[in-house]
Amino acid sequence: MKKDQLLTRRTLLTGVAALGAAGAGGALVAGLGHGPSRPPAPVPAPGPVQRSPLKPSAYRLQPLTGYGAPRAAPGRPPVRSEPILRMTGRGRTMLLTFDDGPHPEYTPKILDTLAKYEVRATFFVCGEMADYNRDLLTRMADEGHVVGNHTWSHPLLTKLTRRRIRSEMERTSEVVEQAYGEAPRWFRAPYGAWNRAAFQLGSELGMEPLAWTVDTMDWTTPGTGTIVDRVEEGAAPGVVVLSHDAGGDRSQSVRALRRYLPELLDSGYHLTVPRRRLI
Repeated sequence: MKKDQLLTRRTLLTGVAALGAAGAGGALVAGLGHGPSRPPAPVPAPGPVQRSPLKPSAYRLQPLTGYGAPRAAPGRPPVRSEPILRMTGRGRTMLLTFDDGPHPEYTPKILDTLAKYEVRATFFVCGEMADYNRDLLTRMADEGHVVGNHTWSHPLLTKLTRRRIRSEMERTSEVVEQAYGEAPRWFRAPYGAWNRAAFQLGSELGMEPLAWTVDTMDWTTPGTGTIVDRVEEGAAPGVVVLSHDAGGDRSQSVRALRRYLPELLDSGYHLTVPRRRLI
């Protein structure tokens, strides 16, 4: 929705080393499996370890689904005082996120492009949209995407009572769990407007608050080329990109994704989904 950017935080954070020490940033990491124990590896000789650079295709998911054992449901996350703005992890990792859907026209086109390049993304859905497009949530689950909670009707949370905020979150989580297969583990406040009640209730419902670091401002329909430029100029390790798949005419967003996604991959970026580690 066009109002979704009133309180956006557009400043791209710098200094990956400093962010690695921040409590908020530490919540997002690449997931690691836990296999059987192995004998310790031999101690390498002193000096830098030489590694061959990965080809862009090595970053892509093969396959999208069916990998690894089922993960145990996480416990309640901490109550934060500000949202997570970026992720931590090795290499040139980024997150692509889409708000306000799912939309029956634009969301399938975005999913088609992501599938073409074997990339997963995060969709922050509004409950009233998800309720009418449950098949798209099922497809997101089948293709390995993450679905987050973006409230039921996209209200300004800072103007609501605590009871109303809970209702907005709970109703959406119920629809997501029914159609996607599990309750959402991530929450994004409409308009980027967070308050203490939102952080507390999100934690009670098992969700972490995720914001963004690069705002494409695609809701203003600035032109496909402008959206592409904003993504590529803001690309950096740990960046979370905000785009939209509903809330208006999102044809520019669809076309922009088709252009910048292969360019990011060819530049060696790993487009992934958030992984959670409670701190």
